[in-house]
Amino acid sequence: MTSVSLGMPPLPPPVLAPRRKTRQIKVGSVGVGSDFPISVQSMTTTKTTDINATLQQIAELTASGCDIVRVACPSADDAEALPIIARKSQIPVIADIHFQPKYVFAAIEAGCAAVRVNPGNIRKFDDQVKEIAQAAKDHGTSIRIGINAGSLEPSILKKYGKATPEALVESAVWEASLFEEHGFHDFKISVKHNDPVVMVAAYEMLAEQGDWPLHLGVTEAGPAFQGTIKSAVAFGALLSKGIGDTIRVSLSAPPVEEIKVGDQILQSLNLRPRKLEIVSCPSCGRAQVDVYKLAEEVTAGLEGLEVPLRVAVMGCVVNGPGEAREADLGVASGNGKGQIFVRGKVIKTVPEDQIVETLIEEAMRIAEQMESDADNPLPGGPVVSVS
Repeated sequence: MTSVSLGMPPLPPPVLAPRRKTRQIKVGSVGVGSDFPISVQSMTTTKTTDINATLQQIAELTASGCDIVRVACPSADDAEALPIIARKSQIPVIADIHFQPKYVFAAIEAGCAAVRVNPGNIRKFDDQVKEIAQAAKDHGTSIRIGINAGSLEPSILKKYGKATPEALVESAVWEASLFEEHGFHDFKISVKHNDPVVMVAAYEMLAEQGDWPLHLGVTEAGPAFQGTIKSAVAFGALLSKGIGDTIRVSLSAPPVEEIKVGDQILQSLNLRPRKLEIVSCPSCGRAQVDVYKLAEEVTAGLEGLEVPLRVAVMGCVVNGPGEAREADLGVASGNGKGQIFVRGKVIKTVPEDQIVETLIEEAMRIAEQMESDADNPLPGGPVVSVS
């Protein structure tokens, strides 16, 4: 039996840019701002009046890694459901308010961690900022000022003609100034647009004008594939410059999928600890095994693994050995067999029909060792024993 060091770096992984410095706020138990990790949120798709269904979906989101959840509140019946939902949810609840200002106060009274207000479509919103700010301050409730391209104030639209970055930012800065005028600073801002280019420009412009925490979102991003691409492009452009404190990937898909995408975006930029990462080749005419099938079966077999494990599934001898050596665990396949690597060293060669089983066994063993090492750290980082 020999020992193989996993070589995990003692320092945090590098990021493309330091976080933009912001003021700090709280959304319930979750800190928001540059002193805290970037949080991922989603929104329930259930009728808020169906308390059990809403709480069940919140539980599913929580299990998938959601940090903050938003629920719709378009009616009095929804407002009546908020106290139970806010009390029983495992994560902070934001009430989403449009059109009826009375529901802002109802959500605050209900104990919601935060309230999302859309000034562009709440009647006479600016006239009520003082009262909203006081109620929020009295209850320790934070606010999200949510500026949307589809619901800008008529005066802003008349001035700019459409939802330009300048229009979105002017609306946001004006509303922020009203809250600050009344001594209320516990708010974050979003300036959402369905076009990633316009959205990125708006956030960059807004980030230069104040130290407010910013919530990132591409609104109406579209079905799962399109929405994932648009959100990843927009978020990547901003997060790589340190801009963004909470994110929501808006997909026409189950909310849990939004969390998976958001979490992966943050992991890819080293803004959230990496968990399982499968590195697999796209396959080509050189491949001597069914790479697609191998990668899918390994991914399925390791679903739910929480340790930061990089597994390479490679199909030929061109890049296979090199990629497998760079991973914590990997296989370089060819000629009906696979060489199994653990942190750069070949530990065994197995027949093709045993590759998946072997990788899963080795991954579980490494994960167990990594968890043990985390509980009992040794100088030089984790070490895995191999036979």
